Amino acid sequence: MKEIILKDTVGSALKIDYKGELNEEQFAVVENGDGACLVLAGAGSGKTRTVTYRVAYLLERGVLPQNILLLTFTNKASKEMLSRVESLLGYFPKGLWGGTFHSIANRVLRMYADAIGYTQNFTILDSEDSEALIKACIKELNVDTSERRFPSASKLNSILSYARNAGRSIKEVVAQKHDHFYELIPIIERIGEVYETRKRQADAMDFDDLLIRLRDLLVQNPIVCDRLATQFEYVLVDEYQDTNILQAQLIAMLAGVHKNILVVGDDAQSIYSFRAAEIKNILSFPDQYNQSQTFRLTTNYRSSPEILSIANASIHNNKNQFKKDLVSIRTSVEKPQLVPTQTAMQEAQFISQQIITLRDAGTPLREMAVLFRAAFHSQALEFELMRRDIAYEYRGGLKFFERAHVKDVIAHLRVKTNPKDEVAWMRVLGLQTGIGLVTAQKMITQIRGYETLSEIAEQNLSGGAKASAGWNALKPTLKKLAIELSPAKLIRTVIASDYRNYLEAEYPDFMDRLEDMEQFALFAEGYQDLTSFLTDVSLTSDYGVVGEETHGDEERLILSTIHQAKGLEWDAVFIMNLVDGKFPNGKALEERDGIEEERRLFYVATTRARKYLYYTYPLTSGSESLLFSQPSMFLQELDPAMMEEVRLKSERPSTSFYNKEKGGSYGGPSSWDSSDWESLSGDDDAPTIVLDNMGEEVKKKPSPKSSGSFLRDV
Repeated sequence: MKEIILKDTVGSALKIDYKGELNEEQFAVVENGDGACLVLAGAGSGKTRTVTYRVAYLLERGVLPQNILLLTFTNKASKEMLSRVESLLGYFPKGLWGGTFHSIANRVLRMYADAIGYTQNFTILDSEDSEALIKACIKELNVDTSERRFPSASKLNSILSYARNAGRSIKEVVAQKHDHFYELIPIIERIGEVYETRKRQADAMDFDDLLIRLRDLLVQNPIVCDRLATQFEYVLVDEYQDTNILQAQLIAMLAGVHKNILVVGDDAQSIYSFRAAEIKNILSFPDQYNQSQTFRLTTNYRSSPEILSIANASIHNNKNQFKKDLVSIRTSVEKPQLVPTQTAMQEAQFISQQIITLRDAGTPLREMAVLFRAAFHSQALEFELMRRDIAYEYRGGLKFFERAHVKDVIAHLRVKTNPKDEVAWMRVLGLQTGIGLVTAQKMITQIRGYETLSEIAEQNLSGGAKASAGWNALKPTLKKLAIELSPAKLIRTVIASDYRNYLEAEYPDFMDRLEDMEQFALFAEGYQDLTSFLTDVSLTSDYGVVGEETHGDEERLILSTIHQAKGLEWDAVFIMNLVDGKFPNGKALEERDGIEEERRLFYVATTRARKYLYYTYPLTSGSESLLFSQPSMFLQELDPAMMEEVRLKSERPSTSFYNKEKGGSYGGPSSWDSSDWESLSGDDDAPTIVLDNMGEEVKKKPSPKSSGSFLRDV
């Protein structure tokens, strides 16, 4: 390995007391981070602090700013690190190359664009631009998109992007992830070819191109590659576990001369394979870089010892990993609580009540979060938060009733109750092939002449050949809607109709959207009258919004998917819907190393909590047909003695989640009675908390000295 001589322009006395301000693990990285270094930074171990002090250390030792390259995944992370470096040094290190992979690629390509056939003024396309260009390619190729199953521009863009980032062919990606489009592979490949040609002609690059063209530049122009690699004496990479194959190649080339490459990450938090992140990049680092050093940051500043015990025990079940145990410096608080509930509604009621209890005890709403594996898991909770007027902020997507597919279903139901609802008809007709805005308006004019949905469904509305095909595809659904009465069955009628094909062709995440609608149907099983159901649904729009009496983000609970929660932390965390088939996701069983990534998700969710952690799950789902659930395998892997167990004996009844006649309050009793909380197994030694009717703890039974079977009496 080439020896690097540090130029100490400030003498032996450095301004920053590195040894005094860092722990031993962090200081070892900062002082000895030359050569190829892998820093395994556990959750809450001060990863960002270590990287920024390392950059400051290099600068204080005389390394020029322009000779340091700091790569991050988000602009926020980049700004935070550079800001911390400036704060440490007392000045901004002008000339330091710091930013996201894409921003650094853009900067280099602007300098050398002509070497790969672009001008320095090339355009960068955002996702909307890319989809518009793909639509133009489809039109150029005269592709017949009248078939419902033909993928949308958004879905095509997703397929093309994943293939390029994963270094795989379109055929491989479609066959593995979108097999319902298998017969369309030749035309998708042709669209991809035309898309690439038209970008070149337009002197434009999309986000993927920035990295691909940078690789082309470095591979095709060894002189440029050597010039850049010579300039960058030190390359530091944040969140290395999230890199894809292409990014790992770029890092290796840019660090190819001095070999000073320090990558920081945590294989236990690698959760983005759906974006083509490749965990093998971090797992194989010691093999790829000879004589590399491996550092471990295991001192955790975030979570209580009880929370970390569970996190350590869970992740140890993964085979493909670097073994490490996080050690907490915080004082003990309480064991995480395990809360099985009878239904999703009771789960939502418990979480909401416990949030109120914690808030009243001094934990602000902004320091609490409810996490879930997929967006549709939060539906029952959102209803309950609205009922209790608890303001919340949704991360990782839109609130339930703001989602397009939910609005689509509601529009179908609205035309049944009110066939003259023009707005609903515009939405329903707009989903059909061949029916645009102008044609939809003409059709609505014809619809106005009929009183019932049954009559409308028998008509042959005029609007041209393509529009007629779209209308004929819709008519069978309208006929079924006209006959059915139950809100739940009406929703399932829409799910089973041609609308499912629309979702499949339109959205990359169509399976999640179908799950959304099934959860919507389960909720609707509590209603018999469609008008009442739609009235209640429409009145949710005013709930969950920060009002004048609150103070912005400070007063909002956080609801988030686990993916969106990575990197964040709260005093209290609830992880909900922990049942097999939901978490882990059922699809994970079919994918290579899928279960291990799901377990890493569980680990990430667990390590978001500082003091209080709650695992909850419903034992049953549905009401018309009752389905029994098994607790998540990730819970079953744990020693029961590591948790306190809460038993909710009975569910508070609720016939409607909004009761206008009671001045906006909801029907049913306002809380459980004290007898509703009891031990799950009835064993006096079971680790159980007994709560009163307001969720306050009144008695805690001791934890068992030895682990027993998990929930065996259920």
